[in-house]
Amino acid sequence: MEARRLWFWLGLARLLSLPAASSLPLLSGPRDEVLAAALQRLREVFDVEELPPDFLPHKKPPQFMVDLFNKVAYANGITRAPGLLEGDVVRSFEDRVHVDQYHFYFDISAMEKGEQMLKAEFRVFKLKRSHVSSSSDVKHFCRVEVYEVLERGSKPQRKHLIASRLLSLYTEGWEVFNVTQTVSKWVGNSSSNYGFLITTTHVFDNRIEHNLIKFAKSQGALQESRNALLVLFTNSNKRRSSSFEISSTKLEMNPAKNGAETQIIRSSNASMSRRPRAAAVPSAKSQVTACHRRELYVDFRAIGWSGWIIHPSGYNAFYCRGSCLFPLGENLNATNHATVQSIVHTLKLSQDVSTPCCVPDELKSLNLLYFDDKENVVLKNYKDMVATRCGCH
Repeated sequence: MEARRLWFWLGLARLLSLPAASSLPLLSGPRDEVLAAALQRLREVFDVEELPPDFLPHKKPPQFMVDLFNKVAYANGITRAPGLLEGDVVRSFEDRVHVDQYHFYFDISAMEKGEQMLKAEFRVFKLKRSHVSSSSDVKHFCRVEVYEVLERGSKPQRKHLIASRLLSLYTEGWEVFNVTQTVSKWVGNSSSNYGFLITTTHVFDNRIEHNLIKFAKSQGALQESRNALLVLFTNSNKRRSSSFEISSTKLEMNPAKNGAETQIIRSSNASMSRRPRAAAVPSAKSQVTACHRRELYVDFRAIGWSGWIIHPSGYNAFYCRGSCLFPLGENLNATNHATVQSIVHTLKLSQDVSTPCCVPDELKSLNLLYFDDKENVVLKNYKDMVATRCGCH
């Protein structure tokens, strides 16, 4: 698997003329077809079925999602530490009701088939009461109740209580309600999603007054940054395919420059073994260069994705290159199996045994913050995307 990923990134980097690919041999074959197939495979790697339109820079992401990205990832997208994110996908949906001050609706149809929801949060920004009432019956606290709306209409009567709490009239800030059970029902049956309704009640006289406190709605630049959100923490449960087809075209290194014809991306539906396949016979120069890590920068602007990916603008995937000749030093992070294999190869105990492969020995995950095709902001964690160490295997 690691070997195939390596060849894919090397081929893609060369096609896109990325800096890390400057030393690679030229590629032969119909460039347009190969590039289209490579970008299609790249969409599969990042679980993007259809490329979203360019929402940036005119549309701003919710600050909560930007803060969450910065919490779980460095600026380059690499995960800070495992376990910081619940699940591997966080989806945010903005309120789509702009008329009713207390009715909130979220279109969650962008969730993918098979996606497992772990937690759902309803986040609303409570505005501070602008003036203190002189009336003695207005207290400093009120009861806020969140209901699931059970019927269609501008003034629904049927509703189900989800959460209730006391709030101060004269403070402002985000209020977060756990709505996991309700949203789980919506995921299973989208026709039952009529949104949420918030009511405010005087604590002592039990009178309902909808103008007691207000919540931010998407009106104006300031209010847009405070627009209500439904945030879902999920597991994608996707098994990413390792096959890469370019019709019948095979992408090959230029034999005139390499001295050997080496296939970079093989068109095959066969499942790949977990053990990396042996690389091509190294050249004279690579024979004296021990296995080591090299830079492989993936620039989202270069592939036309900068209009919908918020963070990062690109990342260094790195790749492994070099020989694994006997004796294998400790710095090569060789497995016992690789050590034995290198000895058998050196002593020519078997003609079929090649040298061990220089492959990623340690991989870290990458986080992307982006707009999907429905303008929802998504934070997704992708496993095994950055080679942090190389070794002989």
